[in-house]
Amino acid sequence: MKHMKFLRNTLMTLMVVMTVSAIAGPKPFEGVVTFKITYPVNKFSESQMAMFPKVMTITIKGDMSKSEIQTPMGAQIEITNYSDKSKVGLINMMGQKYAIPETTEQIMEDMKKEPTPEVKVTDETKTIAGYTCKKAIVTVTENGTPTTYVVWFSEDFGAEDPNFDNPLYKDINGVLLEFSMMTPQFTMVFTAISVEKKNISTKEFEIPADYTVTTKEELQSKMGGGM
Repeated sequence: MKHMKFLRNTLMTLMVVMTVSAIAGPKPFEGVVTFKITYPVNKFSESQMAMFPKVMTITIKGDMSKSEIQTPMGAQIEITNYSDKSKVGLINMMGQKYAIPETTEQIMEDMKKEPTPEVKVTDETKTIAGYTCKKAIVTVTENGTPTTYVVWFSEDFGAEDPNFDNPLYKDINGVLLEFSMMTPQFTMVFTAISVEKKNISTKEFEIPADYTVTTKEELQSKMGGGM
């Protein structure tokens, strides 16, 4: 179905382009942050929107994080290592499981292809999931057209360069607790609704044995071939 293919491609974009910051820093945090996902602007029918993800979780242990989005088509997972600035995308699409490792060099090379955002941090604050957040206005210009994003971030976690691999939010020195992604078809808003401190096993951040290690280009080629 046409809208299923669009959703699949959108989720691939999420995993490749957009990374959510982890709560890591001098005082190691262990726990799970849960975000609700809303679509305040979209061009889809109610039945099509039912296929879109509504929740994202981030599991954190010190300088490691794992973000996970569940969809009717499968799980979209990204594991980030903040000590060596690398990451692995795990994609379970209709039972086909792939792992896509990326080194610091690969991440930085991809970042060079994106326009440089302008960030303005304001004096406005609000509380999200029990944490005081500052408001930032991020503007990015592509083909002469500026797009503005409003972000709420917290400095309470002591995070160190938490958005290093996010081309849109890389210059925000704090943990993102509310942020958005825009496409011509919809606006996707992530808002933290809970922060739960708990012990996390290091196995959470390992590549499962049943995942095939591949590259981003190879996977996109397979998907374009009708996977």
